Amino acid sequence: MAFNTELVPKARKLRKNSTIAEIKIWEKLRARQLKNYRFLRQKVIGNYIVDFYCRKLKLVIEIDGQYHQNRFQEDRNRQKTLERAGISLLRFTNAEVKGNLDRVLQVIHDKIEVLEMRGVKEKG
Repeated sequence: MAFNTELVPKARKLRKNSTIAEIKIWEKLRARQLKNYRFLRQKVIGNYIVDFYCRKLKLVIEIDGQYHQNRFQEDRNRQKTLERAGISLLRFTNAEVKGNLDRVLQVIHDKIEVLEMRGVKEKG
């Protein structure tokens, strides 16, 4: 999926101003710590900036804070667009990440295993 180059400066700015929840997740995703997969943060995909993205798995992880509280329909449309492009999406709230990081990481780990199994089936 091509990306909107005009969003790159905004993505850089978001990287520099991460929320506490995003920092907590990034500490566990960075440097291939989760099953040796490379995740990027504040990645531009199409006309969107996603919080975390693993290209190999085509997996987006979104951490929703207050900004997303009144954006349900926009977030839903964005998710549908990404899914039509073959990208899976996991969504967590700031409260989930802050309150139960281990559970959030387990959900991500489980999703990775499902995507790995799907990839094996598609190749075989």
